Amino acid sequence: MPDFYLESVHPFPVAGIDEVGRGPWAGPVLAAALMFLTQDIDPTLRHCLDDSKKLTPKKRDAAFDLLQENARNQTLVYACGLSTVEEIDRLNIHGATLLAMTRAVEGLPVRPGFLLVDGLFVPPCGIPGQAVVKGDSASLSIAGASIIAKVLRDRLMAELAKDHPAYGWECNAGYGTKAHQEGLRLTGVTPHHRRSFAPIKALLEAA
Repeated sequence: MPDFYLESVHPFPVAGIDEVGRGPWAGPVLAAALMFLTQDIDPTLRHCLDDSKKLTPKKRDAAFDLLQENARNQTLVYACGLSTVEEIDRLNIHGATLLAMTRAVEGLPVRPGFLLVDGLFVPPCGIPGQAVVKGDSASLSIAGASIIAKVLRDRLMAELAKDHPAYGWECNAGYGTKAHQEGLRLTGVTPHHRRSFAPIKALLEAA
């Protein structure tokens, strides 16, 4: 389970950063930066936080609601950054992910003293930071950011699915599932598909 050790050994306040949406064939990549303003974290919230991928949708939504409540109580702040499909196609997914992370950090109302980033790379924000492999299982701040990013991106894809129901985005969040592939076969490529990704590029070239 994640704890507050990594936050405690770096200059306060520390922002945890995570992203969702590197792998899907459609939709933006979304990053969240979350920063606790106190080290006295709500015990109920602490026990809810974990890598978002390890949580059931019900538990993830419950943790998201608790994060919102703590944000209203001003014990934490968070911000999100998004990179569009056009930016993904122009910059590649790595560059677009770093851009989304940078936007999330820049959106925070309080400047962090340090960044803890899930994965291998720290965004170029002019703030010292540390990349942490599987950071959402190690750091409470990163775990909180992972839940915010996952819930918000899933909801965004469910909204897009209302206008493009053939692809099952409300269930697969844009990943290349069988339902998504069948939708592409029957309906074709939408403006929300990543044209630089190999499966979509192949479909366009074959058309």
